[in-house]
Amino acid sequence: MKYKITVTLCFLPMIFSIGCQSYEPAPLQMDLYQSNLENRIVYIEPVQVFAERLALQNGVPNAFDMQDGISAEEGEVIALFYNPSLRIARLEAGVALANFETAGLWEDPVFGFQGADISSPSAPFEFGMMMNFTIPISGRLAVEKERAGSAYSTNLRKVANLEWNTRSLVQSQWSHWTAATMQVELLQEVAEQLERINAVADLLEASDEMNRVERRLLKVDLVSYQVQITKAELDVLQAELALVETLGLPPTSAEYFIPIFPALMTVLVEDETSRIINANTELAVSMAQYQTAEDSLRLEIKKQFPDIVLGSGYGSEFNDHRVLIGVSIPLSIWNRNQAGIAHARTQREVARAKSETTFARIYRELALANTTLSLTKKQRSYFDEMIIPLLKEQSKDIENIMNLGEVDMFMLLETVTRHHEAKQNLVTLQVTQLDAKITRKNILGPAYTIDTVKNDSDSATENTLGGVQ
Repeated sequence: MKYKITVTLCFLPMIFSIGCQSYEPAPLQMDLYQSNLENRIVYIEPVQVFAERLALQNGVPNAFDMQDGISAEEGEVIALFYNPSLRIARLEAGVALANFETAGLWEDPVFGFQGADISSPSAPFEFGMMMNFTIPISGRLAVEKERAGSAYSTNLRKVANLEWNTRSLVQSQWSHWTAATMQVELLQEVAEQLERINAVADLLEASDEMNRVERRLLKVDLVSYQVQITKAELDVLQAELALVETLGLPPTSAEYFIPIFPALMTVLVEDETSRIINANTELAVSMAQYQTAEDSLRLEIKKQFPDIVLGSGYGSEFNDHRVLIGVSIPLSIWNRNQAGIAHARTQREVARAKSETTFARIYRELALANTTLSLTKKQRSYFDEMIIPLLKEQSKDIENIMNLGEVDMFMLLETVTRHHEAKQNLVTLQVTQLDAKITRKNILGPAYTIDTVKNDSDSATENTLGGVQ
């Protein structure tokens, strides 16, 4: 009679396999990835489609035209689509979404079967079957669903924060790369002027109107500027590599970049504190993490209350047939989840402290950015209105003196170097001012809002800007 058990159990794998998924291998193909990476700057249609979708969202750059090179604004679009850190963050948000979709499910029923072969003609075979169901009466499953939704919302806000920070990073890196490019041009300009001065000095030395000591000093100045050019070119290369990494493009794509400072307007806000609370993306992440901690505490409190296990079964013994019903309830006498509740309560306070300290730090950074903007504006006015015009007049006067045949080489050298230093400082001030604008804009957050609806799985890509995964 044992064969009857075997026949019954052989159908169980078929029953359990209904709705199950199969394994599909997905080996790494780094050569294919390298090929796709190199083709990103050539095959731009996906980015163009992405830019068209961004055009529907307020405050998001949507310009993308490779015909005339890549501007800073177009670089933002590319970074939002290809940035490697954003790719990982979006995939991690997908993991949180999967956890949310499966959270709060009832436990599967448990099926049991027992059989025995009795060596008796009157009762050759005895068996029994039992089915147990766990009924969560505490309401913890609903809280588990809410906590998973909060975790998913937190991940969406992390993506939105990273998208916003990536845009700011592109703007900052683009301004620094542009400044480095301008520094090379300024150094080359000075080197060309020094070469002309050295040519005149050669004539003066040949006519004994300049001694060898003075002549050597002029040569040293020329060579020192040539050395500075090579260093500045290395700075440009490093800035380019940092930029292409942020954009997720191959190094060769740097040739398409346009060295122009990003066009940034100072964001005007009536109530900066309110704007930070409502729009700052980093603070939004901290606040979402606090909500997750709040839901975790609620869940641990719900776990104090036990679940009810209902069982029903059928058995046959000596041709007697019986229907069985059972109920079991764990008695929470000594362990009422005190440890879990204490841990969750502490984690909530940690999340609260992180949110409050994040707000305080952001508020200080905003104050520093505002002060920097005010001071750099004043400094730039000194250079634009006084220093640069005076040095231009000085250059004209010296040129007129040279035309008259009266040349003070060291006065000429001093004027050239002073003029270069003034232009160099002006570029540095522009970058500092732009960095302050970028910081301020980043702190105040986007003008558009990120809707993190946590009960709609279809909104996973719509709640953030999206991009390649």
